[in-house]
Amino acid sequence: MSVFSILKPQNSIPLVFDSPHSGRNYPDDFGYGCDFKNLRLAEDHYVDELFANAPGHGASFLQALFPRSYIDPNRAENDIDLNLLAGDWPEDIIPSARADAGIGLVRRLVRPGIAVYDRTLSITEIQARIEHYYRPYHAALKELLDAAHYNFGMVYHINCHSMPHETARPKRGLTLLGGQPRHADFTLGNRDGATASVLFTHDVRAFLQGLGYYVTINDPFKGVECVERYGAPARGRHSLQLEVNKSLYMDEETGEKSANFPKVQADITALIRFCADYARAQLKPMAAD
Repeated sequence: MSVFSILKPQNSIPLVFDSPHSGRNYPDDFGYGCDFKNLRLAEDHYVDELFANAPGHGASFLQALFPRSYIDPNRAENDIDLNLLAGDWPEDIIPSARADAGIGLVRRLVRPGIAVYDRTLSITEIQARIEHYYRPYHAALKELLDAAHYNFGMVYHINCHSMPHETARPKRGLTLLGGQPRHADFTLGNRDGATASVLFTHDVRAFLQGLGYYVTINDPFKGVECVERYGAPARGRHSLQLEVNKSLYMDEETGEKSANFPKVQADITALIRFCADYARAQLKPMAAD
């Protein structure tokens, strides 16, 4: 089974998109114990399709083909949930609050009250997932980012996700719509400026706002492993997590695309074009002296 796919343009620019959570090829050794329909709730539905036009604008696009519920590329490798283990982990682990909540490196809960497994997992099977799925995905992402940085001296990285409507309500600075808190259409995460420049982040927000969307920054999501590991704006490495509200383009109950899907896809293609133009604009001839 293929772990990931990479779509590359003929003439590349320093722009990379990746989708770590839209995979839907479920490995035979998964051994989950919940209903498959519930398990699929963890997917970032259709994100791979929404951003599929990236190579046509000069960007590379990496997509995980395995599901995040099997192992999550957007978590630290040592973010292991102790409640899942059938034995003692042989190396140091640092469970985060996400692991405690059942959504660590290997997911324990689909959502509150719905467990993925009716068993504990052996050390061997978790190690196999890390070795054969998690590490190859990160190796591919690192190679794309390093190659762009080597060739251009900079790279812009958009880490693509979708968020359920119920989780898209900002925690700070609430905007009201009809007297009720307004949910974000898009959330941009740069870990408070640690993974992407404030200027780039704000320009992306302004573009999306110009299309009529309500866009928040670092609220309710700041970005996790795929931006934290690779973002270093002072070195010309800009990694930005982008969350799209699922309710914009799909029915979250049925999992089907809504009538608004083509519009959202077209707007995201326009965003890809904007990011491509932005990246090209940063390229300057090297000084001769």
